[in-house]
Amino acid sequence: MNYTLNLSILRKSALAVALASVATIAHAQAPDYKKVHQKAVLVDTHNDVLISILEGNDISKDLRGKTHSDLSRFKEGGVDVQFFSVWSDETGDYKYAMLQIDTLKAVVDRNPKHMLFATNYKDIEKAVEHGKMASMIGVEGGHMIDSDLKKLENLYNAGARYMTLTWNNSTPWATSAADETSGKIPESKKGLTKFGKQVVRRMNQLGMMVDLSHVGEKTFWDAMATTRKPVLVSHSCVHSIAPVPRNLKDDQIKAIAKNGGVIQLNFFSGFLDPEFDKRNKQFRDKHKVETDSLRALNWPGSNIAEFMRQKYPNEVEQVRPPLSILFDHLDYIVKLVGVDYVGMGSDFDGVTSTPRQLDGVDDFPVITKELLARGYSEEDVYKIMGGNALRVLKANEKK
Repeated sequence: MNYTLNLSILRKSALAVALASVATIAHAQAPDYKKVHQKAVLVDTHNDVLISILEGNDISKDLRGKTHSDLSRFKEGGVDVQFFSVWSDETGDYKYAMLQIDTLKAVVDRNPKHMLFATNYKDIEKAVEHGKMASMIGVEGGHMIDSDLKKLENLYNAGARYMTLTWNNSTPWATSAADETSGKIPESKKGLTKFGKQVVRRMNQLGMMVDLSHVGEKTFWDAMATTRKPVLVSHSCVHSIAPVPRNLKDDQIKAIAKNGGVIQLNFFSGFLDPEFDKRNKQFRDKHKVETDSLRALNWPGSNIAEFMRQKYPNEVEQVRPPLSILFDHLDYIVKLVGVDYVGMGSDFDGVTSTPRQLDGVDDFPVITKELLARGYSEEDVYKIMGGNALRVLKANEKK
């Protein structure tokens, strides 16, 4: 699904530049990646720093060494629109989701010069115009609606603009990729139930993007047959390169493009590089006594990973894949279906390893630099860094 944007309905801002898919940019020499990055409206559809905030971290302060994200680094990285993930494992519920949303709103209220709580495209325009980060909500895991459509509506009314139908755990109405591939669920129990299809239809009606990261293949195809709006895959990669259950196979990628949706690439090393787990296991085995002692002290996994990174920087660096692996996934999608269907869904602060040169949200400019070096046009960059995700957001909004 391609589109032509009527520029007369947009003010001439960086946002207009990012979405003007018919613009031609002439230049006599290679573009300055920093200027291109500054013009782009960068949309990251998945960041888990809310959990860290709930644990007591203040993103208005310098959190280097503790998190991938803080306000200063968001600014440095040129992040214009950030979807903050409302996440829990299978024990979480609606109340915990609402607590996280309220927490983000409180953070925005404390930092009005830097953040604007956004629920629609017009809010994003306003944020970009005033140099603030549009702060949005994505719910990661349909279990947090407690199988209740009213709670789904309440989450939407509180600001949630996408929901991942499952996390790694299944819900009573949708099966996850982890469960569908475990061998524990019979074929007849896979996919969306009648209620699950009601969830998808209600999300369409509300204007909440249907997020298909984490879902099983049967759930994926059931959702694609049910939705009447473009889907979001907020943080996933390519199965043909890294064959993990939650990555997308070629027929799924083609179906998303036909639907007009978008695939936002996850930065987790294990979803990008099929050899990462082997290297990581070798490192873990070598330092097992030390990491076990930290776990016994109830250290979070992210803190253990950061401690080991600082203590054994050369070893950790060799475990991480090169930056090029991210672009292998991006190039694959572009060659298969085109440049209109891929973007960024980092999973920063939700993962323990990322490719080299991607140490935090301040490193997004290196992606623009590499895209230009690989021959992508400035207009391609604007689409990949945010325009494609904004298109899907707008297509899902209530008319």
